[in-house]
Amino acid sequence: MTVQNVFTFAKLAALVIIIITGIVQLGYGQTQHFNFEGSESDVTKIALSFYSGLFAYNGWNYLNFVIEELKNPYCQPPRAIFISCILVTVVYTFTVVAFHTTLSVAEVLGAEAVAVTFADSLYGSMAWIMPVFVAMSTYGGVNGILFTSSRLFYAGAEQGQMPRILAMIQVSHLTPAPAVIAMALLSILYLCSSDIYALINYVGFATWLAIGLAVVCLPYLRWKQPHLARPIKVHLIFPIIYIIATIFITVVPMMADPVEQCINFVPYGFGALIILTGVPVYFLFIYWENKPKAIRHAIDGATRTLQKLLVVVPSEKTM
Repeated sequence: MTVQNVFTFAKLAALVIIIITGIVQLGYGQTQHFNFEGSESDVTKIALSFYSGLFAYNGWNYLNFVIEELKNPYCQPPRAIFISCILVTVVYTFTVVAFHTTLSVAEVLGAEAVAVTFADSLYGSMAWIMPVFVAMSTYGGVNGILFTSSRLFYAGAEQGQMPRILAMIQVSHLTPAPAVIAMALLSILYLCSSDIYALINYVGFATWLAIGLAVVCLPYLRWKQPHLARPIKVHLIFPIIYIIATIFITVVPMMADPVEQCINFVPYGFGALIILTGVPVYFLFIYWENKPKAIRHAIDGATRTLQKLLVVVPSEKTM
């Protein structure tokens, strides 16, 4: 995790520089861009705007993916989530304020990298430092997501919900190399689309719908199985608030104007299709138990070949 720490510190350093610059700009009275002209009050547009905003804050849920690798899984997750959510909210809010001391709304929306545009406007010959920080931040984000999200593939394969090869460990480094490679290949596939906002809409709708449905299970299990051991337990008010917010950003826009929103929600339909891609996987690896011998031999042969190429072996749980 040393590499991840280095890039995280680099990102925070860049944000601190931007925030300090914003404070100086405010001291000079640079508030001309703090206006709300053209703001929308339509509930549908407000709900849809949450996707881009929440995408910027996405990552709070990734710690749960690697609980198995934590030294103290009972104490560390609540503390880490609490600290990180507050820190990220405060830092990002001040960063946005700092951007608008110099850049207009149109400039922010039109910039390929807002931090770089901000630096070009103010830092002169030292503006080169910001692209370096942005690159390091991007690499750190990719590294963190690959590290955490690959554990979904790994855990699913351990439960027999995905190909067995994904639950195997690399002999030398003791990492789930097949799961990491699968996640990397899926990420590269997303690069086929050059429209970042389309990707945010596709993934945003699917993400919040899936997480919202998962959170619904929490009060249900509290009601149906109240005596289950719960090492980490939160007050029910928090999942209830979360469920209400999820309904607001996923269901309310459709109900406000069903005909118009059916047209506007075509991109979000692709997000639902992303979720539905799990159906054939479920059918192939879980529901269909009595597979023909030829298919079983083909799967076993592919698994052995990949084992040799990647030098991986089954984990203790799957042996």
